[in-house]
Amino acid sequence: MDEVRYDSKSSSETEKIEDQLRNARKQLVECEKMATLGLLTAGIAHEIKNPLNFIKNFSELTLELIQELIAEIDKLGKSIDPPEAEYLNGILDDMSGNLKKISEHGMRADSIIRGMLLYAHGKSGERVPTDINAMLAEYVNLGYHGQRASDNTFNIKIEHDYDPSIGLISIVPQDIGRVFLNLINNACYATHQKKKEQPAFYSPVLKTSTRNLGDQVEIRIRDNGNGIPPLSTEKIFNPFFTTKPAGSGTGLGLSISFDIIVNQHHGEIRVESTEGEFAEFIIRLPKTT
Repeated sequence: MDEVRYDSKSSSETEKIEDQLRNARKQLVECEKMATLGLLTAGIAHEIKNPLNFIKNFSELTLELIQELIAEIDKLGKSIDPPEAEYLNGILDDMSGNLKKISEHGMRADSIIRGMLLYAHGKSGERVPTDINAMLAEYVNLGYHGQRASDNTFNIKIEHDYDPSIGLISIVPQDIGRVFLNLINNACYATHQKKKEQPAFYSPVLKTSTRNLGDQVEIRIRDNGNGIPPLSTEKIFNPFFTTKPAGSGTGLGLSISFDIIVNQHHGEIRVESTEGEFAEFIIRLPKTT
């Protein structure tokens, strides 16, 4: 009877291909989930947009009514006791201030909703002059509270150093915001995982900074998590590559960020990291295109 021999090299290659196919199937499932999430996001955004419009419109109408009421009080003049008139005007001033804040935050929420709709439909917005410092601060805040909402044990020290001389730069805010939020979420995830491993000896820190480079602006987002292994830094911007455990990431966030920064905005993005100590993403954007 002939002896049956197996080629171990061929067998290992077959296993490798099968692993790649399994991973590809997982990524396709994740992509389908993301597509579904996009549709869900669009639906939620549309539903939220209607009450936001009411908030904006009625706050503006009420402000107009308050101004009319102040004018009427002034017309009455001496027929109203001066201390009482002063008291009423004080209340109306407070109401005006509150309504202005309501309107301001309603407009901010409306801007976020517009961005969500653009992402859900796969569209890019228009370039507008943008205060990059204020925008980065806003997305740090969004990222932090988003992590806290999903896990109330999460906490992190936030440090920032923003260059006030930058001025306004021409970008698509929704797209750059998407990059910021992705990097901030990754930083929060990395530090939170490290905190679980070293609860007694480790304090999570997120550092963000900006610098005016003349015709460019530099943005740095740094965390003191476990860092990125040297071999992974070479592939970190490749589609579907992720250092997170299976089911924790799609491997698309950084590749999309690379596309937004490099291809859409003609900028640069790179990472510096020491494994076990930190990871820092450095972005350079031209001020104008």
